[in-house]
Amino acid sequence: MNLTVVGLSRDAEKRTKLKALGADFVFDSEDKNLPRPVSAAISPKKVHLAVDCVGGKLLSHVLTMLGYGGRISIVGRSAGPVPEFNTATLLFRRIRMGGVSVGDHTAQTAQAAWKEIVDRLETIGQRPQVDSIIPFEEVKKGFARLAQGPMGKVLVCVAG
Repeated sequence: MNLTVVGLSRDAEKRTKLKALGADFVFDSEDKNLPRPVSAAISPKKVHLAVDCVGGKLLSHVLTMLGYGGRISIVGRSAGPVPEFNTATLLFRRIRMGGVSVGDHTAQTAQAAWKEIVDRLETIGQRPQVDSIIPFEEVKKGFARLAQGPMGKVLVCVAG
């Protein structure tokens, strides 16, 4: 897709996997100076789109790395609440933030969105990253696996 992809993870094994999956650059998300090495790696470019799956204190770092007109999609908040940040960053650099909630989809729109994702991945020879598939009767095990921070999606199989 001719994009420069930057991946973040606090786990070294996951960083290695991100690199193997095709990320151009991978960094430790707990690096206190994170914006510096990321900016140096992609210079003179800036980040145009960020997908934040964890939230928490990392958000202010991600906002710092976004260029003029950059966008951030907030998908999750497993790292807890976001600390205060300077909202002027959003205004002066025309940064757009948006929330994404899969719970807002009907079964039909969720299936259509998933098909589009799979189709786009297929065109570049990739597949969705699936950590595990859990039978519906064992859904509690699926939540326990999510709590462990898997690399990829935990799917629940509903017979029907």
